Amino acid sequence: MESNGKQYHIQLERGDVGKYVLLPGDPGRCEPISRLFDNPRHIATNREYVTYTGTLDGVPVSVTSTGIGCPSAAIALEELVRCGADTFIRVGTSGHIQKDIHSGELAIISAAIRDEGTSRHYMPIEFPAIADIDVVLALQAAAKKTGAKHRTGITQSKDSFYGQHEPERMGVAKDLLERWKAWEIGGALCSEMEASALFVIASMLKVRAGGVMMVHGKEPMPPLDILLETAVQGLRELIAADKAASRPVTL
Repeated sequence: MESNGKQYHIQLERGDVGKYVLLPGDPGRCEPISRLFDNPRHIATNREYVTYTGTLDGVPVSVTSTGIGCPSAAIALEELVRCGADTFIRVGTSGHIQKDIHSGELAIISAAIRDEGTSRHYMPIEFPAIADIDVVLALQAAAKKTGAKHRTGITQSKDSFYGQHEPERMGVAKDLLERWKAWEIGGALCSEMEASALFVIASMLKVRAGGVMMVHGKEPMPPLDILLETAVQGLRELIAADKAASRPVTL
């Protein structure tokens, strides 16, 4: 924390964000997502971290970009929790692992393969990276309401984009290709670069985290509208469920 009370990287303090936060990687997706909120306003931009806050159903909600990869996503999650947020949905795009997935399908993430290094600085590799069940159920309900074609399952979280897309030219090509085949045999749906660290850290911090990805198959990727609408509807589902359970929905 800096002397002005703001978190060092995201440049936010308590009161700047709601308890519910969407986490895209791309800073450029924050403003389009915020347009789906009521009364959105830009709060801060610093490095890869862009934040907007608005309301949904009268409850403060926010969107903060995390940049690419687990290290920067971990920083965002840590600092957002210090600002009072406690429910997170990772929203982004991913590559397909299962060959029958078509571009534009949504993958609601139930768990993540920890094929990255950041989460190993938090917990031993045997500790699972599992999404919060409330978030998973909310996203499933949201996808049904938005009409999004979707599946629920496991993602692979990795550190190297080109290690996935051009494994043959890497010095560890044999290992990369064998492991990819293992993820496919195991039923993993997709591959991205943030979920596993978010899930492990959220578990440690006793907060809720989940994720929804638009999967890129062999066809061109369609517009992201249905992804963003489903993520925002997921927040509405969580807010409604929390109100019904008398769980606090504001800081």
